[in-house]
Amino acid sequence: MEPDLFTAAAEERQEKNPAASPLAVRMRPRTLDEVVGQQHLLKPGSPLRRLVGESGGGPAGPSSVILWGPPGTGKTTLAYVVSKATNKRFVELSAITAGVKEVRAVIDGARRATGGFGKETVLFLDEIHRFSKAQQDSLLPAVENRWVTLIAATTENPYFSVISPLLSRSLLLTLEPLTDDDVRGLLRRALTDERGLKGAVTLPEDTEAHLLRIAGGDARRALTALEAAAGAALDKGEEAIGLTTLEETVDRAAVKYDRDGDQHYDVASALIKSIRGSDVDAALHYLARMIEAGEDPRFIARRLMISASEDIGLADPNALPIAVAAAQAVAMIGFPEAALTLSHATIALALAPKSNAATTAIGAAMEDVRKGLAGPVPAHLRDGHYKGAAKLGHAQGYVYPHDLPEGIAAQQYAPDALKDRAYYTPTRHGAEARYADAVEWTRKHLGRKQS
Repeated sequence: MEPDLFTAAAEERQEKNPAASPLAVRMRPRTLDEVVGQQHLLKPGSPLRRLVGESGGGPAGPSSVILWGPPGTGKTTLAYVVSKATNKRFVELSAITAGVKEVRAVIDGARRATGGFGKETVLFLDEIHRFSKAQQDSLLPAVENRWVTLIAATTENPYFSVISPLLSRSLLLTLEPLTDDDVRGLLRRALTDERGLKGAVTLPEDTEAHLLRIAGGDARRALTALEAAAGAALDKGEEAIGLTTLEETVDRAAVKYDRDGDQHYDVASALIKSIRGSDVDAALHYLARMIEAGEDPRFIARRLMISASEDIGLADPNALPIAVAAAQAVAMIGFPEAALTLSHATIALALAPKSNAATTAIGAAMEDVRKGLAGPVPAHLRDGHYKGAAKLGHAQGYVYPHDLPEGIAAQQYAPDALKDRAYYTPTRHGAEARYADAVEWTRKHLGRKQS
């Protein structure tokens, strides 16, 4: 029997005893209109609506699609909706357990179904990034000839994890992290819906806020925690899920942190100031608070990149590459593993030698520009590539530094009003000491006044 997303037996069992299925399964949307979030993908005429037959097909029928997004944003849910809404044959494979043999079996079955019964096949392939290049190659003929309509799901950047030929033959749809409002609406629906908890318990505001922090934009995690906490409350004979009950259930203390209020900025500020002050332990504490509060990891990574230039600069030239690499990794892997990457970068930045010379240098230069200290570009530095430039005196007298033994030409570079300005004042901290020597040497050979 081919692997369906939900077998008939499972559906029958769920209909007879809905409570036998997890709350996250029971609350799966049955139509695209019930899907929370992802409104940018659900507009009329969108590929997903065409895929379920809302906008017809024919020559302009839907292409194969790759769904890319963090866990819990609805990739499997959208595939489930397609399976329920379309009359097409629906087959599911997981890249964790399937290989080329299984893929070819599905493709052969799809060709037989099309040729013998005129029935098209939709193949849902979960975690496609786990497929090797050879395994992904095996999908190409079926996708290109539309023997199957592929819906592939991945949590990793498909530009790194999906082969180019397959990517070029598919529409890439990016799923955004669910907002707190999205998850809040889902929780409230689950509390009252007949498929959900049917009003058996209520969810006070403080408990709901903590549940949203725990969820971190993951709908599946939110519903799983809600179901566990509701069960614990009912066992205690409670009509409302208290904060203590939720904490006991999920084994995580409530972090006093309002991501939309002062705490958001206060804790973020404390993280950066602890890094600036080289207190690695305090920095890790504030990082942990932000992670446990459900802070967006991309926000934390952005702050670390800023810190690398603002507070470290050339005292450790590796600081910025480390922060940038961390931001890229965080975008690719998400929580919970992103916590390790953020810790890596935070420790490196906190222990790096510090210098704000790059910060003060650009600040001073911008301040002069704002005051109007600019002036015309010296004639010998102006563009001399166009016809008539020589008649204007542009680029005349320019000395090409590479023609000189020391590779430096003692000519005026700054406008007249700024020719003796010195913006960069390097420290002797860490690697910046060699930049201090370089600045001193170059300014001397340029005939500049020493600050």
